[in-house]
Amino acid sequence: MGEFGLIGRYFQCAALEQAGGHAKVALGIGDDAALLDPAPGCHWVISTDSLVQGVHFPDHYSPDDLGYRALAVAVSDLAAMAAAPLGFTLALTLPRVDELWLQGFSAGLAACAAEHRISLIGGDTTRGPLNIGVTVFGEVLQGRALRRSGARAGDLLCVGGPLGEGAAGLAVVLGQDLPATLTGSERDYLTSRFWRPRAQCELGAALAGVATAGLDISDGLLQDAGHLARASGLALHLRTTGLPHSPALQAWPAALQLDWMLRGGDDYVLLFTLPPEQAALLERWREQGWAVSVIGEAAVGEGVWLDQQPVGGADGYQHFKESTHD
Repeated sequence: MGEFGLIGRYFQCAALEQAGGHAKVALGIGDDAALLDPAPGCHWVISTDSLVQGVHFPDHYSPDDLGYRALAVAVSDLAAMAAAPLGFTLALTLPRVDELWLQGFSAGLAACAAEHRISLIGGDTTRGPLNIGVTVFGEVLQGRALRRSGARAGDLLCVGGPLGEGAAGLAVVLGQDLPATLTGSERDYLTSRFWRPRAQCELGAALAGVATAGLDISDGLLQDAGHLARASGLALHLRTTGLPHSPALQAWPAALQLDWMLRGGDDYVLLFTLPPEQAALLERWREQGWAVSVIGEAAVGEGVWLDQQPVGGADGYQHFKESTHD
């Protein structure tokens, strides 16, 4: 099967092209490039993610899970900027044409696209070691994008959901020293949290114009908090007693749970700063189903502090370090 036959059979389909249903996608797959219609008074938000086998995902996987994950982690970058998803492109490098693999991968991709109402608008395919490149396009009103800079001393430091589930999910996927007390439902839940993370686009939209700074947690809480602290030019003080954790982690020792919550990647929940006068919004968001928690505050100074002690170095996932996951 040639490149155009592959695209036509697995990617040029209603499930992917019309998943978003956006009138702003004037022209998608089929021509040399896509056409998007920008809305007046809006910024485009663009982000690119690359997933390499053995580095960003394990060697053993289900193609439909991989398709979902490839798009979900990219859409999470749009959520981190408070942007509404519009379209995405896919650059897919394959070692060979495997139609069963392509069928599963495109189905997982379409499932994620439908959840976030985002359309596939173009891309490229070629032969080589498996590599998945996804570029996402979103839209946000001018002046309302959520950035890493902007936090102010006195702001509340908040997180959009439980921490450590991505790292625990990877341990389950790899079968690494699993506790005997881990139940089947906990195993399934954590596996899903690794392979099918849910980008917090709705929460990101609610933070637009309210939160002062934010990003998504992909490389671990401490490392990503360090990015926010540096960009905003202040210190972030975290408290271990306030860290939200999932009951699904209870089978592991407390020390390992804490390490996953602080340094484990792949959670894809939002980390943001909120002015204290906006604290009443937290309860409203919880009522809407978003498990937001206050885990610390911003202060004059620099760096990340944990329980009143400075955290040194880059404490989290390193993209240019030997590793088996993102």
